[in-house]
Amino acid sequence: MKKGILLAITAYTLWGILPFYWKLLDHVPAYEILCHRMLWSLVFTTGLLSLRRRRQWFAHFRQNPRSLLFYLLSATILASNWFIFIWAVNSSFILDASLGYFINPLVSILLGVIFLKERLRTGQILAVVIAAAGVLYLTFGYGKFPWIALSLALTFGCYGLLRKTARLNSVEGLSVETAFMFFPALGFIMYRGLIGQSAFVYTGWSTSLLLIFSGAITAVPLILFAAGARRIPLNMIGFIQYITPTLNFFIGRFFYHEPLTFARLLGFVFIWIALTIYSFEGFYFINLKRINKSRKTV
Repeated sequence: MKKGILLAITAYTLWGILPFYWKLLDHVPAYEILCHRMLWSLVFTTGLLSLRRRRQWFAHFRQNPRSLLFYLLSATILASNWFIFIWAVNSSFILDASLGYFINPLVSILLGVIFLKERLRTGQILAVVIAAAGVLYLTFGYGKFPWIALSLALTFGCYGLLRKTARLNSVEGLSVETAFMFFPALGFIMYRGLIGQSAFVYTGWSTSLLLIFSGAITAVPLILFAAGARRIPLNMIGFIQYITPTLNFFIGRFFYHEPLTFARLLGFVFIWIALTIYSFEGFYFINLKRINKSRKTV
């Protein structure tokens, strides 16, 4: 249990401090960073799978070739999420990005209701209503539609929905997804190099190394998370996951001094109240089920 908690906390902490990494590359266009992230993620994950000698999962695609379309869709959604986040960080919208990942669990609830026919409990309904009020306030009260936050929440929520029903684990799945992105990304990088506009090599070795290691910083937290999630209960993951947007929020506000007016803060407060209700309701419900189960076994 302790090892699982440590692994999960490490994964979410690494995701939380990711804006620091992308800020080091703010002189590189977001679409070029995205292409390198696709390219080097595949290199890293395939190298890791080769070291582990894990090739059994290839049989899944021989038996179910249509499932490749499933991973093509998840790859497209994942690439969209990566691009929006990188662009948001390097365009000084880290607070908007953090709001997106605060909203994400509530978006996942709605997606579960729509696509998996899951039923909402009273506390979950209340949390979703309050979160919706927060989004409406940011749109009409604050005067700005939170498209960055909602785009990140929706893309990551849809990606999570797809991965929930996927047959492959996180590392193997990421390998397949980045394989779909590999050749378009490589072609674009080569084109940028031919016309002399590529950040890779042309802007110095420090930039080139940062782009190369974008593959590792993508895959390592995912591997740690997968290992941790297998060892601890889902409700504990539910609490730990808020490390990421919380760190994003503090980085954006206190390190990069992004503006946080009272009106904007009030929109965040709506979301935080909704998440508090959602988290404690889920914790109470899971523990109630355990108590009832233990009574039945007595």
